[in-house]
Formats: sequence, structure tokens, C-alpha cells
Amino acid sequence: MSAEAESHRGLFIKVWLWLLGLTLVEVILAYIQFDLVVMLTLLMGLSIVKAGMIMAYFMHLKFDRPVLSWTVGVPLVACILIMIGYFFPDSLRILDFGFAGWQ
Repeated sequence: MSAEAESHRGLFIKVWLWLLGLTLVEVILAYIQFDLVVMLTLLMGLSIVKAGMIMAYFMHLKFDRPVLSWTVGVPLVACILIMIGYFFPDSLRILDFGFAGWQ
């Protein structure tokens, strides 16, 4: 194992433990009865934080030039906006008409 990989081992273990802790919080939140909007907002927020940590540390974007982060971040935002554009109108339609098994 190279010296650089060895020097980052402690950092990766700390990040892994943080990710494990955030996952446990998400699992506990899934079992606690919250308002649906609050619970989904918390779960989505924690998932975004976890995805950012994974990209920064395990995809090594934190240690690379910022331009490489932009090559990942800009398409990610574009994909999210496209998905919102396609799925958001359908979600409003479902709220209006309902679906089988609704409540």
C-alpha cells in the first residue's frame, strides 16, 4: 500500500463511521412516526449529505482539482432538474386523482 493511501486511511475510516451513523439515523427516522413531509425532508436531506460525502471522499473529488468536481456537479444538477420536470407534473396529477390503495 502506498504512503499516500496509508495517510488517508484514518480519514476514510472517520468518513465511513459518519456515513454509518447517518444511515442509522435514517433507519431510526423510518420507524418513528413523523409528519410525512417532515420525515421525507429529513430523509432526503440526510441522503444528499451522504451522497456528497461519498463523492467527496470515496470518489476522491475533495483531493482533485475543482474543475473535476464541476464536471460531476453540473450534470448532476441538470439531471435532477430534468427529472423534476418530468415527474413533478405527474405527482400533482396523482394528488388530484388519487390511485388504487390511496389511504
